[in-house]
Parts: sequence; structure tokens; C-alpha cells
Amino acid sequence: MSFLYSSKDCTRAAEQLKNNPRHKSYLEQVSLRQLEKLFSFLRGYLSGQSLAETMEQIQRETTIDPEEDLNKLDDKELAKRKSIMDELFEKNQKKKDDPNFVYDIEVEFPQDDQLQSCGWDTESADEF
Repeated sequence: MSFLYSSKDCTRAAEQLKNNPRHKSYLEQVSLRQLEKLFSFLRGYLSGQSLAETMEQIQRETTIDPEEDLNKLDDKELAKRKSIMDELFEKNQKKKDDPNFVYDIEVEFPQDDQLQSCGWDTESADEF
């Protein structure tokens, strides 16, 4: 575990562990995100952080801020955010095997009079 001291990138360390042929069969069912969190906990512990501080830091790193402008991120950070969103989507997705799965859900949304009368679509074709 000496690579924990030199590696500040928990993602790279998790990938190395998961892809190691010696550990691959044991870690097949463990997601890369879980291994990253494990390395983050270990790094926090080794740097002297309390458990609460480490958990707060991991929460900040693994939560998507809806106000954040993703266009301003570099490729690595954008890929990380997309990975978090994909994981959240998979977690919340209803599959055919789920007991509460409904094939065709119809939802009626309340109609707002202001939305129905848009100026751009009320003009007739004769005016063109």
C-alpha cells in the first residue's frame, strides 16, 4: 500500500487495483466508484483527517451541483461528473425485473394559460 503515499489520484489507484490480474476476480462485482471512495477514506485517514471531515470531502466530490457550468470543466473533471450522473441514473432506473415496474406510464401535467398562448405559433401561414 505504499502507493497511497505517493498517489493523490484515487481514481488511478482504484483503476490499478481493479485491473491488477491478481485481484481482478475478487473485484469484478465492486464498482470503480466504490474503490475510489475506499481510497479517499484511506487517504483521509493517512493524512490525519477525522472520519467526519473525510466523509464531508467525499460528499462534496461525489455530488453534482446543479448550478455548476459543466462547459467550463476540463475533460477529466467532466468525465468524473458524467460518471457520477451515470451511477445515479443506474441507481434510480426502473428495470423490467423491479416489482414496481410499469411499462407505459401516462402523466398529465397541469396546463398554464400563459404557456398555451405563445406569440410565435399563433400566426397563420398566410402572413408568410
